[in-house]
Amino acid sequence: MSKLYINSKVPLATFGFWLIKILATTFGEVGGNLVSMDMGLGYLKATTILVGLFALLAFVQIMTKRFHPFLYWGTIVASTTAGTTLADYVTRSLGIGYTGGSLLLLSLVIGSLITWRKVLGRNSADDILDRRAECFYWLTITFSQTLGTALGDWFADTAGLGYIGSSFVFGLALLSIVFLHHRRALNGAILFWAAFILTRPFGAVVGNFFDKPIDHGGLAVSRAMLTCTLFALMALGVLLFPQSAKKINTKNSALSKNTATIDS
Repeated sequence: MSKLYINSKVPLATFGFWLIKILATTFGEVGGNLVSMDMGLGYLKATTILVGLFALLAFVQIMTKRFHPFLYWGTIVASTTAGTTLADYVTRSLGIGYTGGSLLLLSLVIGSLITWRKVLGRNSADDILDRRAECFYWLTITFSQTLGTALGDWFADTAGLGYIGSSFVFGLALLSIVFLHHRRALNGAILFWAAFILTRPFGAVVGNFFDKPIDHGGLAVSRAMLTCTLFALMALGVLLFPQSAKKINTKNSALSKNTATIDS
């Protein structure tokens, strides 16, 4: 009798995954600034449009029965772009500042992870087997993407490290997570979400370094050109680093009624 396996709805966190994730976060920072600033929509209108786009893509992603790489990464891009304008609106338009915004969003990320674990008993980042787990997954991603933007701004502006100094700090933090992962020093889910959060400010400060004016410490590169370049690099990354979903033995997993596709 053949074993039955269920396909997770999200890709394995391989080297290719993290490379594309960094490109996506950089795209989100530059793309969010392009919509809110260059297109003159402002933070609130831009956030409304981008959150609507993210909600649509997330709905399609959750309703599909199989993992689709381009749909998944399109949803990630929509979340990180919406996160950029949302963080800017919260920290700047609402006037709570980068410190207040970062603390608020960090509490939302932690709250989402705790609730996820209490409701479903686990919050593994690759065993996304049903729609409830996937809803928690995308909610946590939304909060983490928004937190990453505020955190990047805090280090670059409030802490005075600038874009280069901040990218160095976040780069070291990510290398530390890689080290802890190889030493198996911490729980895998904790390391995944730590890396997921930190790749966002890393991409944000890199994006800001390229697109901000020279008198603000940037290179003043065209945001339209940067978004097109990053989009092309992401698409190339998906093609060069095939994304695959984790196959999980159904005998070892507690599954709900709404599951992904089962293959024999």
